[in-house]
Amino acid sequence: MKVLLAQLSPKVGDKKANIDKMEKAIRKTKPDLALFGELYLTGYMARDAWRTLAEPVPGPSTQAVSEIARKNSTHIIFGMPERDTKARLLYNVAVLATPDGTVEKYRKIHPANFGPFEEGIYFARGREPKLVETKLGKIGLMICFDSFFPELAKVLALQGADILAVISAAPNTSKPMFDKVLPARAVENTCFVLYCNLVGTELNVVFAGGTQAIGPRGEYIGVAKDYKEDLVVVDLDLADLGPARQARPTIRDTQPHLVDWALGRGPKRRGRED
Repeated sequence: MKVLLAQLSPKVGDKKANIDKMEKAIRKTKPDLALFGELYLTGYMARDAWRTLAEPVPGPSTQAVSEIARKNSTHIIFGMPERDTKARLLYNVAVLATPDGTVEKYRKIHPANFGPFEEGIYFARGREPKLVETKLGKIGLMICFDSFFPELAKVLALQGADILAVISAAPNTSKPMFDKVLPARAVENTCFVLYCNLVGTELNVVFAGGTQAIGPRGEYIGVAKDYKEDLVVVDLDLADLGPARQARPTIRDTQPHLVDWALGRGPKRRGRED
């Protein structure tokens, strides 16, 4: 499978320009799967403008991206603000558009709301993990700060994820932590981890990039240049997952009852167990 990690700098507030840039990158590289950054459609620092820029999913922008997916036989993952008209809420979502016209979405479970991040002001919190079964394999969707919560990646892996696809808008100050966390998520779950970050400067926030593809043993398959737009193209072979999981059976030996135990919901046992 040919994968494009498109580390690009979107134009804040200009959805058409950003979709055109997406299409250009896909036409140039002709991938089976393409990833673009968190809130790529509008830019990350649109802030109050998200209220007018947000759209329902499906909606006009997802329809435009679906057409790009159809014409290029490409699965496309990108970020955008979603408007839930019924609940009157906004969500930070990852959208997966497939060549057959299917549009799936994941609402970010862990909006960043600390330091320079203000997502909690604008976006409601998602509630459900999202695993999408595609012709390419089973893809678990995650967004940026989600990566710091191993339980979310583990849930997706236990559901059968082959790939953890993480789109991001992480500033340069966060890069050292992502460089540590992402390989851990790959090794813990013997999954491919695809991480696509924004790059460039929006208002006072500098996005370093740090886009990378990681194999199920934690090995780097492809890494983007820092502080520059870059199109990283890698080849993934899902047949590599079987030997990796046999050699280090982190999924097989996962003990889900420990979560209940940690939260005080499991049975209390005394004495020694054989």
